[in-house]
Amino acid sequence: MTEAFLHYVWRHQLLDRGLTTTDGQPVVVLRAGEQNTDAGPDFFNARLRIGDVEWAGNIEIHIHSSDWNAHRHQHDAAYNNVVLHVVYEHDAVISMQDGRIPPTIELRRWLHPSLVENYEALMAPANATASPCLTRVGEVPSFTINSFLERLTVERLEAKSAVVRRMLDENHGNWEQTCYWLLARYFGGKVNALAFELLAKATDQRLLARWRDNPRRLEALLMGQAGLLEGYFQDEYPRLLQADYEALQAGTGLKPIGGHLWKFYRLRPSSFPTIRISQFAALMSQTNNLFATLLDIDDAATLQRFFNQQASAYWNTHYRFDAPAGKPSAKHLGPMQADLLVINAWAPLLFTYGAAHGQQQRKDQALDLLAQLPPENNHIVRSWQPAGIQPSNAAESQALLQLTNSYCSTRRCLECRIGYHLLKH
Repeated sequence: MTEAFLHYVWRHQLLDRGLTTTDGQPVVVLRAGEQNTDAGPDFFNARLRIGDVEWAGNIEIHIHSSDWNAHRHQHDAAYNNVVLHVVYEHDAVISMQDGRIPPTIELRRWLHPSLVENYEALMAPANATASPCLTRVGEVPSFTINSFLERLTVERLEAKSAVVRRMLDENHGNWEQTCYWLLARYFGGKVNALAFELLAKATDQRLLARWRDNPRRLEALLMGQAGLLEGYFQDEYPRLLQADYEALQAGTGLKPIGGHLWKFYRLRPSSFPTIRISQFAALMSQTNNLFATLLDIDDAATLQRFFNQQASAYWNTHYRFDAPAGKPSAKHLGPMQADLLVINAWAPLLFTYGAAHGQQQRKDQALDLLAQLPPENNHIVRSWQPAGIQPSNAAESQALLQLTNSYCSTRRCLECRIGYHLLKH
């Protein structure tokens, strides 16, 4: 038994009828009150009828009555306005700071056994690594599931907005620079996200814009700033990049990040930092105003084409400098990775921009872009298939990620609409 469960039961009034206090007075709950997440009583502004008297005030909830004293509420005047003490087990008579004894309800008398059983099953499922309700989702109406997933998509975007706001704070509200940093971060994937973000922050976007019409020099700038042009090379192309970077460095005082930051181990060759940096250079050659350009694109297919850049010709036969790689092939970013840039970078940035400027249409546009993209295919999304939940687009797959990571994994079943339905029924 937990206080969180008792709060949940009280908030939703999941109680058998005919409530009485421990001394036999009938209780009618007119308003359960507003839950308080800060210091003080657990629920404010409740309205009750106890016996023949109507009360307005606060509710305090404990597992045991004696917890009142253990928490030292008997010495705190903030609890003098408690009109009802709600406990799971009444094991002691307590008093408030002003000496009055609050009416008490012992909840275990009014909880239906199946409610407690359902709660225990959700909190301690047979398979502790799975979503608690995975085997019972079929009992939940599809309308309940779909409406909750819609809310979770928004919640997911709001959570990702934290990264956007961090970058905005760091660059004093520069949306263009934030767009550049954010796309760079997600070009690196999970493994090289930090290194790519550091590369973007070490390389002024205005300098990239200056060399936009010179693709080799643009790639030289990024490869050099990545710390990947140090040492001796046998191939002509890296030697040319090295010379270009040295010339740029002499004129600008550029300082590279450490080449040791980049990880190649256990990555597919197509995801090697060298390939991704070349593709990012190609992206940056498309426009001098990245953020403004993206704002004018309102469909996912165009965004995918915009992001699906190809590495320079040298990489058709290489994955690393001085290391030929078999059969020639063009190294495009690929539609799946382009979609992930929309999902993880552009849609959250667009959503945050809309929220910051009071533009609901921009927030709706971010949601619509996700709805236009195919669903992600990862182990979390696949784990819901046995329950009959198969997302039809990226908005729904993002919702499943939010559900799993923010509710199921942390056992926030009491805050989940699916969990609420299963508990209630």
